[in-house]
Amino acid sequence: MTATDIMAGPTLAHGGKTVFGAAVGILMLDTRFPRIPGDMGNASSWPFPVLYRVVRGASPEHVVKREASGLLPEFVAAARDLVADGADGITTNCGFLALFQNALAEAVDVPVASSSLMQVPLVQRLLPPHKVPGIVTICAETLSDSHLSACGVPLDTPVIGTDNGEEFSRVILGDEKMLDVGKARADVLAASRQLLERSPQVGALVLECTNMVPYAAYLREQLRMPVFSIYSFVQWFHAGLLPRSFSARLGDPR
Repeated sequence: MTATDIMAGPTLAHGGKTVFGAAVGILMLDTRFPRIPGDMGNASSWPFPVLYRVVRGASPEHVVKREASGLLPEFVAAARDLVADGADGITTNCGFLALFQNALAEAVDVPVASSSLMQVPLVQRLLPPHKVPGIVTICAETLSDSHLSACGVPLDTPVIGTDNGEEFSRVILGDEKMLDVGKARADVLAASRQLLERSPQVGALVLECTNMVPYAAYLREQLRMPVFSIYSFVQWFHAGLLPRSFSARLGDPR
C-alpha cells in the first residue's frame, strides 16, 4: 500500500498487538546447531516476516526422544507470548511437536500448525489411488503411532529415518555446533532412496524434520517426485493468515 492508497479515502486502522505484518509465530527449540538457509530457524529462509520465541530447555533430544515430556506449559506460554506480540498463527520447528497440536490450539485463539506431518492426509488426496505419501524423519525409532495419529496420518504410512546416517541425525539430535552439509544431504537422500526401494508405492515425500528443508529441492531433482516440508506447509499457512491483496489492481484503494 502506497501513501496515495492510504490517503485515498477514509480508513480505520485496528490495533491490539505490538508487532504488525508478521503473521506467523514460530516456537523454536533451544539449540546451537547450524541453521543453514532453508532451515526454518534461519530468518532469511522466509519470503515474509516471522516472529520467533525460543522455548528454553527444549533440546532436540528431549523433544524427539522423550516426547517433550514436561515441556507443554513452556510451549503454551511461549505460544501465548507470540500471539500477544502479534502472531496470527503458530507453528513449531519440530515435527514431533504434533503431540502438542490440540493443547496449543486450545491455549491460543489463533490457528496452530504444529507439524509438517499434518500435510500427509492432504498429500494422500493429491496422489493417484495406487500411490501413497512416504515420511522421512530424523528418528524413526521414536516417531510413534501417537505422533501420526495426532496429525491424522494412517498408521501404515511408510516411514524411514535418517538414524543410520553418518551426519544429519547425529548433529541435530546431539545439538553439535558443526555440520557437514554435504554429508547431511547424502544422509537424507540415502534414507529417501531406501524408503522408495522398500515401499515402491510411495508417490511423494513428506519431510517430518524441519531441518531437512534445505535438501528438499535436491531430493526432488534426484528422485523425480513431489517433496513436501514444513516450508511448503507454512507458506500455505501464511497465505491463509495474510492473503495477498489484489484490490489495488481493481481500483479499490483498500
